[in-house]
Amino acid sequence: MALSTALNISHNDELFESGALPKNHFPRQERDPRRIYQAVRDELLLDGNSRQNLATFCQTWIEPEVHRLLDDCIDKNMIDKDEYPQTAEIENRCVHMLANLWNSPEVAGSVGCSTTGSSEAAMLGGMALKWRWREKRRAAGKSVDRPNLITGPVQICWHKFVRYWDIELREIPMEAGRLHMSPAEVIARCDENTIGVVPTLGVTFDGRYEPVKAVADALDKFQKKSKLDIPIHVDAASGGFLAPFCAPELEWDFRLPRVKSINTSGHKYGLAPLGCGWVVWRERKDLPEDLIFNVNYLGGNMPTFALNFSRPGGQIVAQYYNFVRLGREGYAKVHTACYETAQYLAKEIAALGPFEMLFNGNPAEGIPALCWTMKKGAKPGYTLYELADRLALRGWQIPAYSLPANQEKMVVQRIIVRLGVSRDLASHLLVHFKEAIAHLNKHPSERQQPETKAFHH
Repeated sequence: MALSTALNISHNDELFESGALPKNHFPRQERDPRRIYQAVRDELLLDGNSRQNLATFCQTWIEPEVHRLLDDCIDKNMIDKDEYPQTAEIENRCVHMLANLWNSPEVAGSVGCSTTGSSEAAMLGGMALKWRWREKRRAAGKSVDRPNLITGPVQICWHKFVRYWDIELREIPMEAGRLHMSPAEVIARCDENTIGVVPTLGVTFDGRYEPVKAVADALDKFQKKSKLDIPIHVDAASGGFLAPFCAPELEWDFRLPRVKSINTSGHKYGLAPLGCGWVVWRERKDLPEDLIFNVNYLGGNMPTFALNFSRPGGQIVAQYYNFVRLGREGYAKVHTACYETAQYLAKEIAALGPFEMLFNGNPAEGIPALCWTMKKGAKPGYTLYELADRLALRGWQIPAYSLPANQEKMVVQRIIVRLGVSRDLASHLLVHFKEAIAHLNKHPSERQQPETKAFHH
């Protein structure tokens, strides 16, 4: 007996074509899958075009083979390692390959895990910092009541981390002429309650790398004077998949003994589909044992450490596909093309008018991005907010936003270049950029203070 007959449901009752799709109530009737698919798909057309979203760091184009692998893995639960041991093995391979990429001294025995993204991975790295600090304090018979964490201007995940785990955030504010952490600012905030320092390899606000090696060197000198051994966790959400291929001489990873853990986003410049992040520790001893859960599979124990439980395995399989498919050569080619497009856009946009480039996409200094502000004293008759709104009419999502603490009055605009943002697409953007500026010059703003939109990095 058909399900619809058993449930006494009529396909002709309450047809959705005669009204809007349900929004607040659970519908009574079963409906034709093709019609509902088309209706939902039509609603999705109201979203922005992801390929024109130059605000996001996340991957918006993936190969057809990855689509097929995602279909193959749609029923695989990453946490179910007994039932899907080969998927678990693939995750483990990815951890070792990242450890190798980041110059771990213990590649074969490296420890880490996949996550839903770099925010979860960052929190796991932060938890390990707190646990290790607490173990040392208790062993010395000292208080563990007031831990603190030192960062530069950071993405919201670190604000969440310190609130959830009851830690004081000593966030180094921006100043005129300094938009990131510096060694001197770090050392000025260190004390016996500092669980760690977190430099960012690709600051969300302008795309630049923070000086990991300089901070590590300063902490080495600080330890000789104070006897305080303060570890580093690198938030390499974007740079972890860029610097190894496009700036291999840059020392930011496990080549620096003080770097104990690194997080990254697989779904950003790792080129995996959304829902993939990674955290890796320098050596097994850097991850406290009481944070590890051992899951038995294939007659052995696989250490796991994550905040999420059930989640899809396809993103991990797709990440491994990219590692094997592209290799170092392929990743370097893809990302070098992104850097070249970013530098091309930076040069062309700087020549269009009253814009001062804060970052131009130099691979030795940051990610494939460009960031600019209005030149000091410039009065073009429009704001960057209005320019962003005008570009949005052509479908481009290029955010304008004010900087955080101590530099709130500086408004910047930023473009992220990633796989899929081709030179051809960039040339079309420049045409629309010129059109937008011409329109704004012809119709200058009459508002003293433009309406602004919140922008979440």
